[in-house]
Amino acid sequence: MQPDPPDACSPLISDNAGATAGDAESPASLPASTPGALRGLLLFAHGARDPNWARPFQAVAEQVAAAEPQVQVRLAFLEFMSPDLVQAGDELALAGCRQVDVLPLFLGAGGHVRKDLPALMERLRDAHPAVRWGLRRAIGEEPRVVRAMAEAALQVPAP
Repeated sequence: MQPDPPDACSPLISDNAGATAGDAESPASLPASTPGALRGLLLFAHGARDPNWARPFQAVAEQVAAAEPQVQVRLAFLEFMSPDLVQAGDELALAGCRQVDVLPLFLGAGGHVRKDLPALMERLRDAHPAVRWGLRRAIGEEPRVVRAMAEAALQVPAP
């Protein structure tokens, strides 16, 4: 499966200006609030008690950071693991990021993405009003991800 070009980013669901999915812009095209300001990408996963659970998410973060070295990448968790979203967001703001996109690494937009995540993002907006916080849709809702899962399912050998 060929990777999509770098400008084919997930649309934003919302940002500090109140954009919605209908107003979506790709994060690569969004202007930073100050010229030369750092961009951040905060990958947000559920978390688990078993540290091995996080390995695929850590691999995603490492690959994104390697592919986009100009973007500050952090992995954060809702529960059981650290850092949490607010801690990782604080870190990006303190690193000088003026635009941070939050990408939920969830297969769908259930209660955690629809209810818990917006409340956490509001805390980040309140703590760091100079940062533009964008929320992208859940990764599992991306057509490329759905296709990749279907392709992988078709390649799983029968028992």
